[in-house]
Amino acid sequence: MTICKPTDLKSGLEPKRRLLGLDVGSKTVGLALSDVNLMIATPLSVISRSKFTQDAKALFVLVDEHGVGGLVVGLPVEMNGVEGRQAQSVRTFVNNLLSLRDMPVAFWDERLSTVAVERIMVESADLSRKKRAKVIDRAAAAYILQGVLDLRDQE
Repeated sequence: MTICKPTDLKSGLEPKRRLLGLDVGSKTVGLALSDVNLMIATPLSVISRSKFTQDAKALFVLVDEHGVGGLVVGLPVEMNGVEGRQAQSVRTFVNNLLSLRDMPVAFWDERLSTVAVERIMVESADLSRKKRAKVIDRAAAAYILQGVLDLRDQE
């Protein structure tokens, strides 16, 4: 199994495997990790983008270290629903990952995820711009991953 619908992701996982959420940007990849019961997403870390092979190696180290069985990748769809240049870049990144390692991957429409996370950080946590910049990518990845985890709970 490779690319699947978010609702089909569970069937592609081995028992007690986690999901890793990715917020793929041009400069960083924000990462979030689910628990083994697939209930809660937690911000994990950020990979600073360099060459694809180095990015993939860093990602797969975390996949192996945390017992990840599948990926949830935010897809930056434009507000009108069209997949533009950024969405194509994310799809290419995922296809390149899958050429190195076969695992289930689901895309999740990430429209406004960063905006929502930033609003929460400003209104609820009252974080300064400098502090937000340090955590926004991994928090956005957790927001994306939590969307899929919550969706699956409604099955």
